Parts: sequence; C-alpha cells; structure tokens
Amino acid sequence: MCKATTFAILLSIGIGPAFGQAAGSAASRQSASPPVSGSAKVSTPDSRSAAILATSSEPTFDEGTYTRLKDALLSYSSLEVRGGWPTLPVDVKLSPGSTGPEVAILRQRLAITEDLAADGAQGDTYDEILVEAVKHFQLRHGLEATGSIGPQTLAALNAPVKRRLQQLQASLERLVGMDFRFGQRYVLVNIPAAYTEAVANDKVERRYRVIVGKADKPSPTLTAMITSVNLNPTWTAPLSITKNEIIPKIRSDPNYLARMHMRIIGANDGEIDPNSMDWSASRSPNFSVRQDSGPWNALGFVKIDMPNPYSVYMHDTNVRNLFTANYRFLSHGCTRVDNVRDLAAWILEDTPGWDRAQIDAEIATGRRTDVRLTRKMPVVWVYLTGWVTRDGTVQFRDDVYDHDNDPITPAPEASQLIAAAGANGFVRPRETREITQVSNLDSR
Repeated sequence: MCKATTFAILLSIGIGPAFGQAAGSAASRQSASPPVSGSAKVSTPDSRSAAILATSSEPTFDEGTYTRLKDALLSYSSLEVRGGWPTLPVDVKLSPGSTGPEVAILRQRLAITEDLAADGAQGDTYDEILVEAVKHFQLRHGLEATGSIGPQTLAALNAPVKRRLQQLQASLERLVGMDFRFGQRYVLVNIPAAYTEAVANDKVERRYRVIVGKADKPSPTLTAMITSVNLNPTWTAPLSITKNEIIPKIRSDPNYLARMHMRIIGANDGEIDPNSMDWSASRSPNFSVRQDSGPWNALGFVKIDMPNPYSVYMHDTNVRNLFTANYRFLSHGCTRVDNVRDLAAWILEDTPGWDRAQIDAEIATGRRTDVRLTRKMPVVWVYLTGWVTRDGTVQFRDDVYDHDNDPITPAPEASQLIAAAGANGFVRPRETREITQVSNLDSR
C-alpha cells in the first residue's frame, strides 16, 4: 500500500483517542508538556519554572494514567497495522517558507498524529499553520519549540510507530504493581523527562527542571513519603565515593579536605585529624567524610528527605548552571531540583511558620535546621518514556537508560492486560521484565 493511500485511510477512520490533539486549536497546542530546552530567555530558577509550568497544568502521572496508556496502545497498534507514517529524507532541513515535496510529506506526517488538523494535510508550503503544528510536535517530544525541522526533530518525526508502541507498552508495564496512593497533594519525578511536578487537586501547581542520574548511575523508580525538609544540610559522602573519588584527590592534594570544607568522622561521630591518617593504604576506609553546611556543599542549601530503600533524595546544588542544559542526566542517582526553595515552600504549606520568606531567612543564618512536615507527603519517581495526559495528548521522551529494550517475562497483571488488549486487536510487540533498581547516592 502506498503512503498516500495509507494516509487517506488513517484520516478517514477514527483511531481511538487523539494522538497529538492538535485539531487546529490553540488551546490544545498549549497542552503539551514542557520542553527540555535551554532557551537564553529563560535564565533564572523562577523564570524557568514559570515557563515550564505555563505549558500545561496536566500531571504526567495520576490515577488515570494507566487507563489512558492502555487506550493509546490500541490506537498506536491500529496505526502500525495501517502502515504507520511517512518518513522524511535523513538529510532534510526545513524551516518556515520552505516549499516542495518534503514539506508535503511533513504535513501528512503531522496530520496522522493530529499535531496538524486533517484539513491542513494537503499542500507543500511551510506556512504559519505548519509552524504551529511543528511546535506542538516538538513540545510533546520534549524538544525546544523552534517551529523548524532540525536533526533532533527530524529523528523524532522519523521514529517508527513500532518504537512509539514499544515505549507506551514498556511504560505501562512499569506501572503494573506500583504501590502508590495518590494524595490530594503529591510530588512526582518523571526521570526521562527530567522534571518534577508538585500536584494538588489533580492539577500541577509547580513544575521544575531536575538533574537525575547518569546512564551508568541511574535514578531508581520508587514510591515514598516526604517527612522533612533539611535547611543548610551537611553531606556525608557514600563509601564508594569516598574510596573512588575523595581519597585519590586527598593523595594528590593535601589541602583538598580543607578546601572542600570536609571533615573525617570516626566512631561515635568523633572527628579525626586527617594528618594522622595513612592515605596510601588500599584497605576499605573505616571512617566517613562529612562536608560542612554552606555554599560549597554538594547538596546546596536544601535537602528534601524521603526515606526509601535506595537512600536517594531530592536536593539543591551548588552547580546551578546545568539546569539550563537540554541533557540533564548528570547525577549519581539523586534528583537535583531547580528552584528547590520554591518547591520546599510548597511542600511546607501545611506546616505553620515555614513560608518562602521564613525558609530564606533560616538559610541565611547558616544553621542546620530540620523542618518536619505536619503531614507526610507522597512522592513518586517514575520512568515513563511514553504517557498520555488527561486532554489526550500523547507524550514521548528518549529512553536514556535503555530500559524499554530489556527483554523480559511480564508480570501476571501485565499478561492479563495484554490479553485484554489483544481481544481488541492489539498485537504485543515484545516482552519486558521488571527493572533491577540500583541504589546510587549523589555527589558533586
């Protein structure tokens, strides 16, 4: 079947829920979740969080996510059966004002996933309507909304429907058996999207860029309760970081500990004179390294405590320029939060005496202060490379940790789900397995 025929069939049938939810409306274009970009106009924590929130108030993960993912699986399966979408030449570069057959293919491609309304599918001119459709596509794929076709946007456009189907299925299976009770207020981190959301009454009230674990030191998926907010925290280096990173630096630089405001702590929390230590020894250290509170501290001025089996947490950082980058997979597993004081104030709204002004004032004193929440708050870290918001917009992000490609045997609940979907025409593309989660602690 030729691409033109496939395109005509797709437009003539009603494929499940909408894909991009363009339908020519400005409102729907605003619903796509925030791009992961580093625009020069967004240069402060407050302006970055305001810009990322303005794109949508729909949560990435809520009680309806599971059902919407099932519906999207059926829709994309139908799309695959009918031939998917046309692809553009790998070396093409298109921008407003371009004309020609490649522009015609682009219009057809975007109409199939409803980033462009069906009545705009014909033509070979890169007009303002097409610019808005491209921006909508870019937003829901976590790309900077330039309205032009560069290498990243081209790669996303040409990703086969089978790949998108795999992302939706893998994301769905990762939710199977996740024991998370949605509260009236909760915090979530979507690791592939590299942002966190503060949700109240089913709406996102705050959204922030985050830095999450490197590909070889991934952040785990988890559910926990936020119990306290630590102001001016100290940082105790994990044993692995002490052994593999700190001790080699001490050997080459005798002033390293003093310069980094670090202390050697022994038994009973007693401080040890570093000059009494034999740093040439290769045995495993029987001490810990603690960094004092202050602007030099790896955790910055705020740590959000959330006891969990992986010993990870959310925190500030003393290296804030990284929040402007597109690629924010740079930590040892913890989540560094842009504008974290604003998030802390939101978390402490029900804890009397701790608004933003009081938080700033207490940090200014330099005192270490632990503020316990009056009411514990649910927090969840998810790994969704594909999801659907309540308005029907289907979102995709890169699989940085390569979790979607893991071959596995599905859980019983997932098997039942796939069987039910199969009865409606869904063909399961692959099996996946439960992800092995590794505990990783953060450092500079």
